[in-house]
Amino acid sequence: MMFFSNEHSSPKLLQLCLDTLHRIFCFFSSVCFWTLRRLWATEGSHVSPVDRKLEERQIQSTTPASVNYHFTRKCNYKCGFCFHTAKTSFVLPLDEAKRGLKLLKASGMEKINFSGGEPFLHDRGEFLGKLVQFCKLDLQLPSVSIVSNGSMIKENWFQKYGDYLDILAISCDSFDETTNQLIGRTQGRKSHVDNLFKIRNWCQQYKVAFKINSVINTFNVDEDMREQITELNPVRWKVFQCLLINGENAGEAALREAERFVISDQQFEEFLDRHSSVSCLVPESNEKMRNSYLILDEYMRFLDCREGRKDPSKSILDVGVKEAICFSGFDEKMFLKRGGKYVWSKADMKLEW
Repeated sequence: MMFFSNEHSSPKLLQLCLDTLHRIFCFFSSVCFWTLRRLWATEGSHVSPVDRKLEERQIQSTTPASVNYHFTRKCNYKCGFCFHTAKTSFVLPLDEAKRGLKLLKASGMEKINFSGGEPFLHDRGEFLGKLVQFCKLDLQLPSVSIVSNGSMIKENWFQKYGDYLDILAISCDSFDETTNQLIGRTQGRKSHVDNLFKIRNWCQQYKVAFKINSVINTFNVDEDMREQITELNPVRWKVFQCLLINGENAGEAALREAERFVISDQQFEEFLDRHSSVSCLVPESNEKMRNSYLILDEYMRFLDCREGRKDPSKSILDVGVKEAICFSGFDEKMFLKRGGKYVWSKADMKLEW
């Protein structure tokens, strides 16, 4: 045992004791913290909010292999179920759009899909054409594709930009013009179906893979499209279940009221069963569709749809791809499950032109 007789040693002893107690406290606090973290991690419903956010950000830090860039919201059609409506008229300057695409390529993008709105509407397709050319020639992307309603496409666009485009998807929900009128998939007296066949022939002539997208809803759910789809022979026929997105086609702030277009899961399955013989059919239910797309809006912000609405990240032009993609809500497992990665370069499709 040691005795301290010096009257000045007491403060030093007291300080030593306090330092020791502080170290012990810090040690046990650390042990408790990490023990609780481990418990939270094993009980999914009791994960701490902070750790859940960190885990989400780690999960979402993924490679943007396939990106959908909705560079415009404006459209000349008024489809009642549209889930990306004309809430703004903004379009980035061409050089800024190219800068963003370059950032995406540097982060691992292999496929870019241009959509809208109607992508051929802005600058009569020239803006779109220049982006397509840039992505194929300058960025050397394996796949460049477009989704369009087809109404604004001219043959001279194919002549100028067709070589740089891998896939053109045309939206067609019905082969009955009256049904298209009810849906809003029309402009004036033009025949949407006749135009679809014309574009199919142009794709064949100018060596662009042809694809069809259809949204199944209350107005077309009982239709039999097997004969027409077989005749058109697209490389893929994407069949979507009508999806509600708050602020877009549902809710007070929405520009569309899509509730009357919604069908049940059973109705969707019945439509798929009726068309099961169509080999190019690729079905997407609400579950598969909602979080399995990397969507960039007109400001190049990723849109997170997990809460049934579109919550934007910061723009990749401001914070970069790695930071922005953390807030995309992207479900890579569902992306792969729904067949999001496929042979998407026309050079590898071995098509007979």
